[in-house]
Amino acid sequence: MAAKQAPVPKAENGAAPPKGGRLAFAALLGGNIALSLGAMLVRLADTGPVATAFWRMLLALPFLAFFAWRATGGRMPSRGMTAIASFAGVFFAIDLIAWHIGILQTKVANATLFGNCASLLLVIWGIMAARTLPRGWPAVAILLAFAGSALLMGQSYELSPAYLVGDLLSLLAGVLYTGYVLLMQRARGELDPWAALTISTAICVPMLLGTSLAMGEVVMPRDWSTVLLLALTSQIIGQGLLIWSLPRFSPLVVGLTLLVQPAVAALAGWLAFDERLGAIDIVGGVMVGAALVLIRLPSRRAAPI
Repeated sequence: MAAKQAPVPKAENGAAPPKGGRLAFAALLGGNIALSLGAMLVRLADTGPVATAFWRMLLALPFLAFFAWRATGGRMPSRGMTAIASFAGVFFAIDLIAWHIGILQTKVANATLFGNCASLLLVIWGIMAARTLPRGWPAVAILLAFAGSALLMGQSYELSPAYLVGDLLSLLAGVLYTGYVLLMQRARGELDPWAALTISTAICVPMLLGTSLAMGEVVMPRDWSTVLLLALTSQIIGQGLLIWSLPRFSPLVVGLTLLVQPAVAALAGWLAFDERLGAIDIVGGVMVGAALVLIRLPSRRAAPI
């Protein structure tokens, strides 16, 4: 499902070097950092969890549509790419339903970590696409990233069955998010990032509102600041930077970079909800950070940035 685009030189083990260099990688990291605040904001919102996702999409949609119009000059995309971006929106809507409900039934760090099981699935997809096992720095980076995430998961989970439902819903969300990322990566082979994001967001809006109403949630917020901040950080900035950078990196690099989210979310949970970080959590976060440095080394040798 990788995007069809002009061949680019590959780093060792099939990890394609970024076309945009440091700027593109900074965008990928920045998008994931912005997205990592989502779980905390969902908890702080005074609407139902699915209604919060609805406002995230609806409030962002006019801005995304304006950016898309400016970028494309009002040209309509092909039916094929519109269908792919729309299908991605269906995946994303169901992902948000599962994840937002799960957030309220587990810890912020747990919800973000399990929700980002997409990182593992994307790495597996990248290895399968390259048809070779990683060696050298990519192999070390993968081991470090997932060992660090395992440390974070072990600490935040606390072996408590109280979080089981929330963890399972977050895990389902992560599987769906994998499909969303792969479909959007394919759509970005032709579509401008804002156009692709506008289409997928527009598909989400009625699905999220219908689900929220069917669940009998509180839809209208009393405090608009939280849902406005969620729309800005998660949908406009977070998804905007992520979708822009997708075709510039292999699924392996995108997958490892997603692990920034549980590390930052663990810190946010500590600051906002007193979900304290221990020494093992800190070590796990450092290991994830080291993996992101290592995964860039082959790219530096393969292409100038």
